[in-house]
Amino acid sequence: MSVEPLRCAGALIVDPEGRLFFQRRSADRRLFPNCWDIVGGHVEPGETVEEALRREVLEETGWQVAEILGPVGEFRYVGDDGLTRIEYDWLVRVDGDLTAPVLEAGKHTEYRWLGPDDVDVLDEHRHVNEGLIRQIAERAFALLRSTPS
Repeated sequence: MSVEPLRCAGALIVDPEGRLFFQRRSADRRLFPNCWDIVGGHVEPGETVEEALRREVLEETGWQVAEILGPVGEFRYVGDDGLTRIEYDWLVRVDGDLTAPVLEAGKHTEYRWLGPDDVDVLDEHRHVNEGLIRQIAERAFALLRSTPS
């Protein structure tokens, strides 16, 4: 019996300086505990990827998606739970106070705005050679460089 991959939506939130938003997952999370991550989560039944993207940004930061700038890519991975996921990631701009995200209680412990020279921090607490969040970030920064403001 084959199981369909879980679908996920991810937001790479960009600020006016061209930095990207990352948040640290709580140490007691089942998947990727204590790791830096982008905003996002599973697409719920009956929900489109864009609806999930907008919902997750609001739930995890308190911000509203103002503009979807474009796709970063589609990433397939297997979580620590053995389930395959397909993640659709997008570059977005948001409305709200970028200095005061409302992190989802119990799920995230801190946040950072990172520039392209700061991506090494994304490897903290990750499995050796995993590097998925860093790869996604590097692709997003490359897209930002190639897109006129």
